[in-house]
Amino acid sequence: MKYYQKLLQNNVEWAQEMVKQDPNFFAKREAAQTPHYLGIGCSDSRVPLELMTGALPGEMFVHRNIGNQVWETDLNVLSVVQFAVNVLDVEHVIVCGHSNCGALKAAEGPLSNGLIDHWLSDIRDIIRWHRTELDATKDREERLHRLSHLNVMQQVGVLSRTSIIQDAWSRGRRPMLHGWVYDIG
Repeated sequence: MKYYQKLLQNNVEWAQEMVKQDPNFFAKREAAQTPHYLGIGCSDSRVPLELMTGALPGEMFVHRNIGNQVWETDLNVLSVVQFAVNVLDVEHVIVCGHSNCGALKAAEGPLSNGLIDHWLSDIRDIIRWHRTELDATKDREERLHRLSHLNVMQQVGVLSRTSIIQDAWSRGRRPMLHGWVYDIG
């Protein structure tokens, strides 16, 4: 069976299982979504936020990009945040990084990565700002893990300064912001 055909078959089996557990599973979700969470995660295929957290369809609104970045100029992530906060009224926004991240490895490296170098520039700034601490960590895996934490903290900080979050907070509304680092191992 071809890989893409397997995905379609998996979907059929999953849908049947959901209906078996709850005959109204899809009917309850068809009219509207009411997620409690916005997850901003990495595009890495090993870090699917919904599966990792056991969230069912409709419980988590998700945005993924390389290195779980939140840029003040990225209309894509800002549009997702605005929709999640102002329309869906999510209670929590989670920025989730992870161990062994290819974006962080690429940002640390001396090689040019083409177009993605622009995308990695914020991570390179984090490396520069924390050079002393990171250089003191000789174990590469430990260094990368610390960089993942620093990156998540930076992205939560950027998110907290967006006009979307600031406006919501000024109105006494949610969301709460969270930074997570998932250890794949």
